[in-house]
Amino acid sequence: MFEKILDGLLQNSPTATRLLGALGTQPPVDPSGIRAKLMLQAASFMMTEPDWQFRETRIELRSQAGEPGVFRLFGANHPDSIVEVFERKLDISIMNPGAILRMAHLGVGLFAQPMQVATIAVLPHYDQLGFAISKASGLQSLDDIREQRYPLRLSTRGSMDYSTTRLVELVLKAHGFSYADIISWGGSVSYDQPMPDDASRIGKASEGGLNAIFDEGVILWANKVEDAGMHFLPLAEHRLAELEQLGFRRGTIEKERYPALPADVRTVDFSGWPVYCRLDTPDLLVRKFCQSLEAGKADTVWHIGGRQQADLPLARMVVESPETPLDVPLHAAARQYWTEQGYLQ
Repeated sequence: MFEKILDGLLQNSPTATRLLGALGTQPPVDPSGIRAKLMLQAASFMMTEPDWQFRETRIELRSQAGEPGVFRLFGANHPDSIVEVFERKLDISIMNPGAILRMAHLGVGLFAQPMQVATIAVLPHYDQLGFAISKASGLQSLDDIREQRYPLRLSTRGSMDYSTTRLVELVLKAHGFSYADIISWGGSVSYDQPMPDDASRIGKASEGGLNAIFDEGVILWANKVEDAGMHFLPLAEHRLAELEQLGFRRGTIEKERYPALPADVRTVDFSGWPVYCRLDTPDLLVRKFCQSLEAGKADTVWHIGGRQQADLPLARMVVESPETPLDVPLHAAARQYWTEQGYLQ
C-alpha cells in the first residue's frame, strides 16, 4: 500500500511539475526520484513473493537538499509501533484492529499511559475475535476454563500478527487466567501463523489434535466451526463491560452472516485498520500523505483479494462505521483535507 502512496510523494517536485502540462496529468519521475523508486519497486516485488518472510516495511524520507528532518512510515502491524510513533521514532503507521489505537489514546488495555495519537483514515475491515472450543470439552464459557483449570490444547496467532496474540491474552486475563496458566494446568499453546481455516489448525481440531482456537478473521472460519465439532464461546455481559473499560468494542459473530452457526455469539470487535500519527505530526506531512491517498486511490490495493480492485474508498475511510471504527479523532490537517475533498461535512 505504501509503495503506491509514495508515488505521489516522490513525484511531487518542481521539475516534474513543470513537465506536467506537456506529458498529461501524471507527472514524470525526475532524476532525484529514480533511485528511491527503484528500491521501492524491488521491495514491492519481494513483498509479493510467497517464499519471502520479511514483510515488515519501514520507509524513510529524507531531504536531498540538506534541510533538517526526516519522515518515517511503517507499513506493518504491531502494537509497539504506536509507542514508536508516540516517541517520534515513526511519523505515520498503520494498525489492526482499531481497538489497539483506542487503547493507546485512552491509556488502557495494553498501554499504561495515554498516547497523543490521531487518525488519518481507517481502511475498512469488519471482523471479530472468535473463541472456539471443542464441544466434547463441555466448556460453555471462558470462565469455565479458569474454574476447571482445563488443560486446553490451544492454537492462537503466530508472531507475524502479534496484535492478535496480545488481544486474545488480554481477554483471557479479564477472565482470570493467561497462556502461562493454560500450560501450568497441563495444556499447551501453539502460536500458528496460518489463518484458522487452514488444515493445520481447524483441520487438526476436527481430528482431535487441538481443542481450542482463539483468533480473528472469523469470515474465513466461522462457518467451519460446527463441522469441526466446535462452538464459539459467548462472552458474558459483565465481562464485556469490563473489556469495554480496557478499550475493546463489543462485537457479534452473526448467524445472518455465518448461517452454519446455531445463533449469534457475543464477543469483542476486531474491526478497522487505522492509519495514524501523533496529534502534533506536521501538517505538511499529513496533508501530503492524504493527497497521496487521493491521487493513488485508483491503483491502491486495500483489501484481501486480487490486484485489480475497486478504488480506495476514501469517503468511507474517514467516517464512523462498524468496519471503520473512528474512536481516535482525525488529525486536524487530515480533517481539513478530507473536508475539502467533500468526504466530510
